[in-house]
Amino acid sequence: MAALFSSSAFAADTKAPEPNNSRLDAPLFFEFLVGELNAKAGNNAGAFAYMLNAARRSQSPQLYERAIDLALQDREGQAALEAAQSWSKAFPNSQEAHRYVFQILIGLNRIADTSDPLKRMLASLPVTDRVAAISQVPRYFVRSSEKKLVVKVVEQALAPDLAARATSAAAWATIGVLRLAASDPAGALEAAQSGAQADPRAQEPVVLAIALMNPKTPEAEALVRKYLLGKPAPEMRMAYTRTLLITQRYPEASAQMILLTQEKPDFPEAWLIRGSLEFEAKAPAQAEISLKNYVRLATSPSAAKNPASERGLAQAYWLLAQIAELGQNLDGALSYLALIESEQDAMRVQTHKAMILARQGKVDAARAAIRATPELHNEDVRTKINTEIALLREFKQYRAAYDVLTEALTRQPQETDFLYEKALMAEKIGKTDEMEQLLRQIIAAKPDHFQSYNALGYSLADRGLRLPEARTLIAKALELLPNDPDLIDSLAWLEYRSGNTAEALRLLEVAFKARPNADIAAHLGEVQWKSGQRDAANATWQEGLKISPKNETLLETMNRLRTQP
Repeated sequence: MAALFSSSAFAADTKAPEPNNSRLDAPLFFEFLVGELNAKAGNNAGAFAYMLNAARRSQSPQLYERAIDLALQDREGQAALEAAQSWSKAFPNSQEAHRYVFQILIGLNRIADTSDPLKRMLASLPVTDRVAAISQVPRYFVRSSEKKLVVKVVEQALAPDLAARATSAAAWATIGVLRLAASDPAGALEAAQSGAQADPRAQEPVVLAIALMNPKTPEAEALVRKYLLGKPAPEMRMAYTRTLLITQRYPEASAQMILLTQEKPDFPEAWLIRGSLEFEAKAPAQAEISLKNYVRLATSPSAAKNPASERGLAQAYWLLAQIAELGQNLDGALSYLALIESEQDAMRVQTHKAMILARQGKVDAARAAIRATPELHNEDVRTKINTEIALLREFKQYRAAYDVLTEALTRQPQETDFLYEKALMAEKIGKTDEMEQLLRQIIAAKPDHFQSYNALGYSLADRGLRLPEARTLIAKALELLPNDPDLIDSLAWLEYRSGNTAEALRLLEVAFKARPNADIAAHLGEVQWKSGQRDAANATWQEGLKISPKNETLLETMNRLRTQP
């Protein structure tokens, strides 16, 4: 009942209704005035009594509604119901009066008594408005816990509408929605089928059938597809497509969007989804055409401007930028990224822009772009630093990355990720003592940081130093993260450096099978090479090159062993 009192439908109107002076004689006007004075004094119970008496004597809908408002303000549901019932009795054709009775009964959890008021409420509407009103019925009962009772009373209330051709489909769909809410999907499907049979072109049963779609109820999708064979509303084909997307049936979703763009070529969203699916299907040329069609429609003078269209344009420009980049049109990619204006996309846009600038050899401009990105959330500062580090690492500017991390740690000296990254960069520039000190600092602060155990153990093994200690460190990492392929790779490299070539080869084969990547390929190939398996080594390296053609470890290993990629 508390929800009823606070609902917008029954929000108290603090402004008193204007009395209809032609119907208020002096005694009635006195009752109205005393009622309002009581309300202003906080005596809603007294105000209600005066107002309801005035309403009954004057037969004024405004005063009935004011009496209901006063009762609801005072959380007196029974009094509010009394006033609403008096109003509906006095005005049997008043849709508002019946609606108040209906909703107050729901608020009082008297679900069993709502059938007749609902029937009268709907009957008071013209047929042109009744379909929409029937479709809204489930919303009234959304908070009710008596779902099965709700189905029963609504079926009773909708009996006349089920028999009427103009409202039958909507009535069946509403019953189906309520049956579904009452955990009766079979009954809901039956209702959807009955609604579709009553009016094959009605949308309401199809919407219900889309909600019922799952592998266990193929009949629901059959109903939808039958509807779509006709001349469906574009929104219905779009709703079906969204369900296909949710269930990852991408080829079928794409086929639906091709049909929709043929049936209604001026429907923007269809072009956007079609282009997105074509891009994911690795058909960039077709995707570019579809996305440009979307942009043309979405930016036309007649196009609606709203948050959804802004998000759609951001997605289209993002994909067009990626398509341009795939075609090595880096300037074109930057132009598309510049068109994305939304603040929420600023981080990813500027990050991608920076990577493209770096590919053009403009590393300083790339770094400036990252640093100029607005910081809208607390984590954005961290994201910007990580992005700059990733860029510098990719372009082998290890000293610059080390300096950025040194600066970041002056502001956040205990930030584990920054300490770890600085340790890795320190090793890259030959500061192995500092690397070791930083990794031990992390281990002391976070004994479960398996990455630090592994990095330190691997570094010692790779340099052939303190191998027993290296074994202890890598073993600890594996204890924290058992069977991880990268950690197995580290253990294998330790075995190789310790002269246990056969065990190293066994471990590396296990690791590469579990996680084929270029770093493990480099190690496996080297051990194979040193074991005399040179054909196997070359095959392993070639497989690694397919995964990551520019991997530094892999290329260095191949060159060192005098093998060309």
